[in-house]
Amino acid sequence: MSESSPLPPVRLTSEAELARDALATPLLSRAARLARWAGPDTRVGAGGELVEEQLPGAADALGLTGDEAAATASEAWRVALDTGLVEIVDEEEGTVAAGADLALLTSGAPQDVLGVWLTALETVLADASVPDLDDLVDAMDGGGEIDLSSLDWDPEAEAEFLDGVLGNLYLLTVSEGGAGESPVPLPALAASMIVPDDMGEPTNDVLEQVSDAMMRLDDQFRLLEPVGLVDFQPVDETLMADTDEESSAAADEADVSRYGMVRLTPLGLYGLRARLLESGLSAPAVGDLADKGADALLDGTADFPPTAARAETEQWLARREPLAAARELLAAARGGDAGAPLRRLHCQQALSLVGLEAEPALREVLDDAELGGLARVWLSEHGAADVPPPSEAMIFWLTIDTIAAQLAAEGNSAELQGLVEGLAQQHGGFFAAAWRVDHPATPDVLEAMGRLHPDKKVAKEARKAAFKARSQQGG
Repeated sequence: MSESSPLPPVRLTSEAELARDALATPLLSRAARLARWAGPDTRVGAGGELVEEQLPGAADALGLTGDEAAATASEAWRVALDTGLVEIVDEEEGTVAAGADLALLTSGAPQDVLGVWLTALETVLADASVPDLDDLVDAMDGGGEIDLSSLDWDPEAEAEFLDGVLGNLYLLTVSEGGAGESPVPLPALAASMIVPDDMGEPTNDVLEQVSDAMMRLDDQFRLLEPVGLVDFQPVDETLMADTDEESSAAADEADVSRYGMVRLTPLGLYGLRARLLESGLSAPAVGDLADKGADALLDGTADFPPTAARAETEQWLARREPLAAARELLAAARGGDAGAPLRRLHCQQALSLVGLEAEPALREVLDDAELGGLARVWLSEHGAADVPPPSEAMIFWLTIDTIAAQLAAEGNSAELQGLVEGLAQQHGGFFAAAWRVDHPATPDVLEAMGRLHPDKKVAKEARKAAFKARSQQGG
């Protein structure tokens, strides 16, 4: 995930729903139950961990049985301690009591609950970057110290790798046309971190690295699922076993789900966005601009995909009366700066969502040099009566403004090339008149038309017109 490219906006569910999801996660609910279970007889070690003889009681309190019961209870206790649900009263005696934050889970606001959950998430993410217990035991020297060099483990690199994977998963989820709510195959996620973008066919060495990364992620996502970050289907363990049934194995390879599938939950999207914001990245959410002015809306949605821009605009309009909203949008669309054409395009798109209640605002700007053209378009599209025809000068100005906006939004797109070809074909004297248009973007638009038009003769006309326009503007 690039740090320079703006992230698409994420659609979050309400904080109340997210808080309910957080309380229902297996890990946080267990941590809360242990915090309530702890009493005067509960004892912890020097690091705050439950002493060994307390673990069976903790497991019983959680209704856990089996070989993993004690380890699961120990993990839940560590989360309770890290999140402030339980506090150490006397370090020497090893006594504990319910923490101040425990009450937040029942009487706090949704933001309070989510704050506790985010702390739990950080604890689990830190654990997910640590080698498993067997590896740590193997790395112990005679004095009980862990020899990190024998593990081939770099804590900082491991944390960065997991952050990168989660960043890619977030981007795949929020991008228009991306995974959305669909699960992502684990091999694809691993490959996104290993395979260079410019590599055609991966080498055997790269494929082996992808396989190793996939198995690391399998272990890590198993840890991250109980905190509610992801829904995870682990790697099918039978894939690890040797088999002589080659034809059956070949057939099974077509089922990519056997290699693991992962999906961010709504709570996971919230959590990763919070971490991105904490790290200083811009991670917008749909609705961020709803209480801001029209200028912020038109500028802020400039980099949004179409669906997200529409959703953001709908939320903005829902908080305002149609007529007042239309007037505010039109006022924000004025200007001769480089971003003004794109603002006017977004203004036009926003006004398309407003009904005839906004008609007076559009009629008020019919004589405005910058807004009169789009006002006529809106009134005509809404079937309004008595719409005055635009002057030729207004038609040309609106054409230049529209192409300037398209250039800012999409660059040299195929759609824009088609528009350019159509204009030159329908209006034989277009360039002879266009260079005179009093619009700041006229020279740049004509230069772009010269680049985009496939006919060399027409392209030359456009470039000559651009030169005249620039000379006229003193450039």
